[in-house]
Amino acid sequence: MDSILKNIIQPLNIYVVRMQVDSSVSLDEFSEKILDIVSHNVAKYRKLKGYSQMQLALEIGLSGGAYLGRAEIRKDNHHFNLIHLAKISKVLDIDIAEFFQEDKD
Repeated sequence: MDSILKNIIQPLNIYVVRMQVDSSVSLDEFSEKILDIVSHNVAKYRKLKGYSQMQLALEIGLSGGAYLGRAEIRKDNHHFNLIHLAKISKVLDIDIAEFFQEDKD
């Protein structure tokens, strides 16, 4: 379990350090940015692994794809929680830390 937490916290700490340089960023802006990054990465890796939203939703124990779809595009402030991310990382066979990595594009 310690290695799982370390894999989550390490990229998040790096991101926090980058965001803290700009003290004008509010806590709300900071947390929204992280949720946006996570949602973007869940969609990216889901597509790379060839899963539809419905397939992935069912694999992680949701009854349909609607919530997952809303969380991927952050509609009405929907987002993934850590339980979702743990399950998704296991199903997609990727390191959970990848969800917290900001694209360098």
